[in-house]
Amino acid sequence: MAHGTSATITMTTDSYAEVFQEAGLTVLLYDHRNFGVSGGAPRQEINPWIQARGYRDAVTFVQSQGGVDRDRIALWGDSYSGAEVVVVAAVDDRVTAVVAQVPACGTELPPSDPDGSLFALLRETLLEGDVGGGPGDTLGPMPVVSADQLTTPSLLPPIQAFRWFIEYGGRHGTGWHNVATRVVPKTAPFHAGIAARHLHRPLLMLIAPQDEMPHANPDVSRAAFEAVPATKHLIEIDGGHFGLLYFPSDLFDTSSRAQRDFLVQILM
Repeated sequence: MAHGTSATITMTTDSYAEVFQEAGLTVLLYDHRNFGVSGGAPRQEINPWIQARGYRDAVTFVQSQGGVDRDRIALWGDSYSGAEVVVVAAVDDRVTAVVAQVPACGTELPPSDPDGSLFALLRETLLEGDVGGGPGDTLGPMPVVSADQLTTPSLLPPIQAFRWFIEYGGRHGTGWHNVATRVVPKTAPFHAGIAARHLHRPLLMLIAPQDEMPHANPDVSRAAFEAVPATKHLIEIDGGHFGLLYFPSDLFDTSSRAQRDFLVQILM
């Protein structure tokens, strides 16, 4: 389990992890490289390829631990990470199941890939390609959120993002900083929609029909969900992009219980 754009493990993700642990599941919850309590430099830099590789490293680590069934490992992601887990699970056969919570699958549908060549390039890049950023691949550094987009534009413009990040990220001890750089190398398209039809593991996807985040376009996420050939479950939930990230709340309870039941059914 890892959080979405710039957030850290103490910003509601830990509450989801506790629900899963109480149901008897072993949970590895970590901050992405360069964020929170995790190491890595440059700090506050978001690179989806690096974060996706981090999930693969996490699977390798979990499989080395005693008392863990190496053949029953699920990936969980929220927002930006929600798209990353779809990509990783389509490439990594060690993954048993996927939970993608309000995934940021993009603003637009992916380009057509009838012969699978784009997915082949995506797979090759994730496994061993050059994922460093070049000219034109970087946005920032800039504030993650801002209450005034006219004078201080931010990485995540909606006011709902500002409210949630400031309320949760601003708490003492979270390790969250209101600055980030987003790096999206153009060596290959990083798009969950390209990977979706190659995902052969059970998927639970939660979509907010009124999602405020442009990169979490619910129509694009729904199209990715429909493309998955494996067993899949779709839940539409109220509250926009951040409603299920407020804890405690009824939306959190609804979301976490559905995810818990799905994971218990698949893994236990």
